[in-house]
Amino acid sequence: MEKPSILKNRIFLYLTEFFSGMSVMAVELGASRLLAPYFSSSQIVWTIIIGTIMIAMALGNVYGGKSADRNPNPDRLYTRILIAAVWTAAIPAVGKYIILAISAVVIFAVNTNYLIWAAFAACMILFVFPLFLLGTVTPSLAKYTVESLDDSGRVVGTLGAFNTIGSIIGTFVPTFVSIPAVGTSVTFLIFASVLLALSLVYFISRKAGAVKCGAAVVLVLLGWGTGSLGGFAFWEKDLTYEGESVYNYLQVREEKDRVILSTNVLFGVQSVLLRSRELTGMYYDYAMAAPLMTGKADPKDCRVLILGMGTGTYATQCSRYFGSMDIQGVEIDDKITKLARTYFELPAEVPVVTYDGRAYLNATDETYDVIMVDAYQDITIPFQMSSTEFFTLVRDHLNPGGVMVVNMNMRGSGEGNINQYLADTISQVFEEVYTVDVPGSTNRELFAANGVRIPENLAKGIESLGDENLTAMLERVRDGMKGYQAGDRIMTDDKAPVELLGMRVIDELIRDEVAYYREIYEEDGIKGLLESF
Repeated sequence: MEKPSILKNRIFLYLTEFFSGMSVMAVELGASRLLAPYFSSSQIVWTIIIGTIMIAMALGNVYGGKSADRNPNPDRLYTRILIAAVWTAAIPAVGKYIILAISAVVIFAVNTNYLIWAAFAACMILFVFPLFLLGTVTPSLAKYTVESLDDSGRVVGTLGAFNTIGSIIGTFVPTFVSIPAVGTSVTFLIFASVLLALSLVYFISRKAGAVKCGAAVVLVLLGWGTGSLGGFAFWEKDLTYEGESVYNYLQVREEKDRVILSTNVLFGVQSVLLRSRELTGMYYDYAMAAPLMTGKADPKDCRVLILGMGTGTYATQCSRYFGSMDIQGVEIDDKITKLARTYFELPAEVPVVTYDGRAYLNATDETYDVIMVDAYQDITIPFQMSSTEFFTLVRDHLNPGGVMVVNMNMRGSGEGNINQYLADTISQVFEEVYTVDVPGSTNRELFAANGVRIPENLAKGIESLGDENLTAMLERVRDGMKGYQAGDRIMTDDKAPVELLGMRVIDELIRDEVAYYREIYEEDGIKGLLESF
């Protein structure tokens, strides 16, 4: 067939390559943010996203080349782009429901690796098809653009360059502009609209495809009308705040007696503020034993560094019960710090630096009496803050008699679990290592020091406390604390398989949580399961 006039100008072909490459990367980054509140943003999830998308693109390349050779009609390509636009626009509206449905099925269908199977299934259903369609763009455009072998190399190279430049822009814009500014859902809709506009320009120039273009416009507009409504936790009502930052999905919920921060829909609570200003009974209170372990006559004389400040519950509790302390917070997500000031009563006099915890230790010469490591968020453990090199940095920033406290938020019971690896690694750096489990949670607190008699100092410090509730709380810490017998499970910057180790604990936690419902399902099927809710 005769080449459409709009394609005789190669600029439009190059723009098609540019915007398709940009949209592929935007969808990939959007996929990571759509999945993160449910499955975390660990390296495992990223691997699944990249792997499935590469499969989709490869299959699209093969199909696009064969299709262009068999029927070199550009209408077919721009129809595929039109369909990709509609599908992408539908993701914000239906994606969260599909993810939860998949998660429910996987929990009952498999016994291990829930996270891998659920994330993989979600990626296959939500993202493979539109990216398969966009994968057909490059070989199709090569067919329409190359007119002779004399300039084939230059033309294909130019197409590749436009695709790459588009991909670069599609990487930076969602991460630094659209997702922090307007959120993941609107980001999907923006790039769906870009693909729609590209196809509309083509079909309008051809004076063809009115019906399918009209239908696509209606469906994308429907996506705009429904996809930006509701949040990731759509079943939650009356949330005080729901939003996104560069790093996290953020949710603040106010209840009658407390304010709660969650950064993950499916896995727990990150910070709690009790309106009564009493002890929380959570790990923040257990970690308050650390200043007493230093042996200082008055705990408020301790200089405290908190790596992973969050909303500052630990800082608030220490200041409230020990008096005004010299506390320095480090938090990589500045939006969490703003929420802390707004909703969680973080004192204005407590400074918070927006920085990565390890990078902060590398950048400062300051030393402290207590360093709290609370950077293991949800089910994501940063490998660079779990190695001997990191804990050596912590040790070097402790004053003589100083104590490190680590909140290990996924307590596993199996041999070789993540907490054993962390404790063994810490034991390579610190002579004294003690752990205590926090009842009613999956948290375990670890205290470590060199040249410090941790149990004796804690017992002596408890005797000097004047608050009965705090005394009772820290007596529970003292009574539950156990000296750790180190093994040889050592993590380093070169080898720290925290994602795989964390997944084992996740499997264990999920099995425990759904055991009751799994038993009902096995005995009474779907009907019995539905009746149990």
